[in-house]
Amino acid sequence: MKSEYSLFILKTTMNQERNVATLLEEKVKNKGIKVSSLLSPESLKGYIFIEANDEGAVQEAIEGIKHVRGILPGNVPYEEVDSFFEEKPATEGIKTGDIIELVAGPFKGEKAKVIRLDEGKDELTVELLEVTIPIPVTVNGSYVRIIEKKNREERI
Repeated sequence: MKSEYSLFILKTTMNQERNVATLLEEKVKNKGIKVSSLLSPESLKGYIFIEANDEGAVQEAIEGIKHVRGILPGNVPYEEVDSFFEEKPATEGIKTGDIIELVAGPFKGEKAKVIRLDEGKDELTVELLEVTIPIPVTVNGSYVRIIEKKNREERI
């Protein structure tokens, strides 16, 4: 069954995606514009997905909205946006031995080495690097940013 809606991509000013989406949502509701959904993924800076009857409805919705740079030509197959609906663990891509920086919590700004991962709980156990006595600390995976990956090359 073919959907009556098409998916379009809006180009926005970087880091203004949420503001644009909020303004669009308000305008669409108040004026009854035929837009069924908006998606502003955190991982995709400068773009918003908008599902509408046609490009004319998108044009009407974005008219006068600050920080909208335009509509990318054509519409997007739904399969291309599926990955934005899958929740990925915060510890994805982090391995034992990596050097990370804590970006939240009581140790914010500290550098640490990953000594253990608990992907089921999305937690890391790390040792702070700039302390006299290294003490293992368990932190949420979303509280860290990778600074340096452990060299994983194995020579044969």
